[in-house]
Amino acid sequence: MALVLSIGWLALAVWLIARAFGQRGALPALRPRRTSAPPPRITVIVPARNEADNIGPCLTTLLAQRYPRERLRLIVVDDDSSDDTAAIVAARAVGDPRLTLLHAPALPPGWTGKSHACWHAAVAAPACDWLCFIDADMRADPDLIASAAQAAVAGKLALLSLAPRHELRSFAERLMIPCGHYLLAVVQNLSRVQAPDSAEVVAMGQFMLLRRDTYFAVGGHAAVRGEICEDAELARLVKRSGEGVVLEDGSRLLSGRMYTGWATLWPGIAKNLTDMLGGPLSTVTTALAAVTIAWAAVLLPVLDLYGCLHGAREACWALLPAVAASAMVLGLHIAGAIHFRIPVWYGFLFPLGYTVGALMAFDSLRRRLVHRVPWKGRVYP
Repeated sequence: MALVLSIGWLALAVWLIARAFGQRGALPALRPRRTSAPPPRITVIVPARNEADNIGPCLTTLLAQRYPRERLRLIVVDDDSSDDTAAIVAARAVGDPRLTLLHAPALPPGWTGKSHACWHAAVAAPACDWLCFIDADMRADPDLIASAAQAAVAGKLALLSLAPRHELRSFAERLMIPCGHYLLAVVQNLSRVQAPDSAEVVAMGQFMLLRRDTYFAVGGHAAVRGEICEDAELARLVKRSGEGVVLEDGSRLLSGRMYTGWATLWPGIAKNLTDMLGGPLSTVTTALAAVTIAWAAVLLPVLDLYGCLHGAREACWALLPAVAASAMVLGLHIAGAIHFRIPVWYGFLFPLGYTVGALMAFDSLRRRLVHRVPWKGRVYP
């Protein structure tokens, strides 16, 4: 029995690694490009709620874009911040006519704050060809806007979304974000999801460049006003309208730090996780499977070694495939630590990461069952 179990574990490890590596080329990489002629008119919209620590650096990078000044406008929407977010933006706007500060009206019932802020800015935006929604915790390379605009036009897209490079500084971020990426690489078939004929869609709300006429044709953020995962739902509306939607790897031109530790990471992930994993049943199944597989990498070799040392010949034979499989899984997570530019020893902590992730998944499910999703000082039904 031990030998069969270890061989099965080896086969599963090979499949998991092949699945993860098979996703590496699923996201085309956005490469730096200079402005083409004539460049489209773009309005960049940054929704901001209590982003005093982020909004200054974000604006610095956006105002430094290598893009014709007369073709680029920037709107920051202050979503009822209680810190100095609005004051920081107002001070920057004095010296640059491209930048406008808007104050979002009181949040109406049935809306999430981000969707309401984005919709308010989109309606108020000057005439343009594209609307670009960027989170306040993002940092842009000077060629970001030009490169994204050219990629969208060349690809005949209505929506281009970018996956940024993650800046991981706290223990919580370094433990959880790599595990989350591996989990999604296994449960999602990105090549299939990105196919034009697929009913599914994948998008990142940190950066979304939308053709303005398509945005309003599908109802914009007003059509997804109550959705927690408004980015995916908006992308789904665009794709169902028959337009092109693509997520690209923007790590060369876009970076950011989404969370600053457990206090922001746990609620930030828990609010979206049930939707990201495909619903309650899929969430439970995925969480239990991830924990079981992660700890199998530790326990199976240990159990086989224990049996071998106590005279069980089958356990001795089983030890070799078990160790090989666990070494492969460990190597995968060490490679992930290197990819994310964090200390290699975080790769050894993956069983803990998936265990905490499962707790987040159950917390996400709990929040949905009680119809209360807290985020940034608000509670959404």
